[in-house]
Amino acid sequence: MTHEASSDRSKRSEQTLEELVQTLRHARGLTLKREIAQVAQLLAESTPATWSDDAESPIRNGDDAAAIPDGDGYMLVAAEGMLADFVATDPWFAGFCAVMVNVSDILAMGGRPYAVVDVLFSGDEAQRTLVLRGLRDGARAFGVPVVGGHTSPAPGGATLLAAAIVGRARRLITSFAARPGDDLIIAIDLRGRYRAHGDYFDAATCAERIDLHASLALLPRLAEAGLVRAGKDISMAGIAGTLVMLCEGSGVGATLALERVPRPANAPLARWLCTFPSYGFLLAVEPRHSARVHAQFAAIGVASVSAGAFDESDCVALSLAGVHRAFWDVRREPLTGFGAHAGGGER
Repeated sequence: MTHEASSDRSKRSEQTLEELVQTLRHARGLTLKREIAQVAQLLAESTPATWSDDAESPIRNGDDAAAIPDGDGYMLVAAEGMLADFVATDPWFAGFCAVMVNVSDILAMGGRPYAVVDVLFSGDEAQRTLVLRGLRDGARAFGVPVVGGHTSPAPGGATLLAAAIVGRARRLITSFAARPGDDLIIAIDLRGRYRAHGDYFDAATCAERIDLHASLALLPRLAEAGLVRAGKDISMAGIAGTLVMLCEGSGVGATLALERVPRPANAPLARWLCTFPSYGFLLAVEPRHSARVHAQFAAIGVASVSAGAFDESDCVALSLAGVHRAFWDVRREPLTGFGAHAGGGER
């Protein structure tokens, strides 16, 4: 290859990476996370430092689920609201996701989900029926019952949906414990397809139930074996945005090698990085444990890749074809307002 050809390829890589950085910084799922900063500011003093006699076990607002010390483990509590336009365009899947995303929040903490409650406001009977069927089907698929909630008519035909979940963990995976030198592992179930609307990758409704159950059991098992130090489920903020939140919570930086990111063959990289996967996690793992973690995900058919490492920089950087770009400085530009530099993590 000539020097000119190598230079041209390098310039194309720089342009592609710069375009990706700008696309990701302005992606809807990531920009919505900025709204959390107001919550962080207003509610910073509303949570007691600890609800137990153990001063070393504070309840930190900002993780995927609240972890409340409970005997020899933790009671986990989480909640999720579905975007109104998502409910309007895909009401059955919105109902299904109300269960699924809450289950993911519990798994991301190293826990086992127990039960869900929902809140549904609807003025459209057909939409309400589809949402409820989705909730029912999600509960059956994940083996997590819907045990109560609140349902009310809503004027104007709008349908609004939220759900909350309880679970339990013996040993936590949190957003606050990633350390410089840890491997950045991305684990995603690629056995699915995009929904007709939006950047929602469905690897749950087409999965065999036994596969879902194996997926539910793995994260708690990794946590209890001490193989995972920190982690988050990949949210609507996408892979890069979720990494920003994980680094913000832990007070670290990281470099993400985009060419290593596991993705479906037909998914453009820019879209995939903004996608909400049905089953996807970012994990901070000591390098000595990485091979065991990869092997356990492989055993259940989930793609698992070491796609970078955490460092002391406070900056999330992206790399592609040998080119590096700064993406987000979590100290200078907090995303959620929770984290190691501000006293908390995600909401």
